[in-house]
Amino acid sequence: MSARPGPDGRLRCPWALGAPDYLAYHDQEWGRPVTSVAGLYERVTLEAFQSGLSWLTILRKRDAFRRAFAGFDAAVVATYGPEDVERLMGDAGIVRNRAKITAAVANAAVVHRLGEGFVDLLLGYRRSDRTRPTTSADVPAVTPASTALARELKGHGFAFVGPTTAYALMQAVGLVDDHLRDCCVPPWPESERPGGGPEPDRVAAATPE
Repeated sequence: MSARPGPDGRLRCPWALGAPDYLAYHDQEWGRPVTSVAGLYERVTLEAFQSGLSWLTILRKRDAFRRAFAGFDAAVVATYGPEDVERLMGDAGIVRNRAKITAAVANAAVVHRLGEGFVDLLLGYRRSDRTRPTTSADVPAVTPASTALARELKGHGFAFVGPTTAYALMQAVGLVDDHLRDCCVPPWPESERPGGGPEPDRVAAATPE
């Protein structure tokens, strides 16, 4: 499916037209570079919670997620214990999935330990060698780079981050630009994009899992 006209007549990625929440997220955030520890920890966490659910569900619960996870301050979330997990299991504002909640807490400890190294790790997977896809059929769900990223994250101790989730993360934080070619959202200027693409051996060594 190619880019479709939105309510203002401008062409957009088809998925953005499903709900006003999608439209705002698509126009203002999706694919824009994220370079803060808290911002990237938030995206990793939300992509993991989205697994098996609609992204619209996550968007509509985003404020509640931010309250539940201390504004995605990894240093704070890393201190959460069993009582906090039970508190979150009782929070109707978020997705009450015990495995995903415990993964978010465990991942916070890894993010806190890595610090700015977490940012450097993710930015090392920015792909600058791709052109925008022409249709939604050209957008992959998994790539060698996302498989390599998932493997590296798991190697550091991350949970609930597989190759598909890793690729959704790459799309969300601007490591790849998957806005369609005719989409009205302009490419982010290369001069303002951090990172430069994965080292060849990191990707070449990856095989789909």
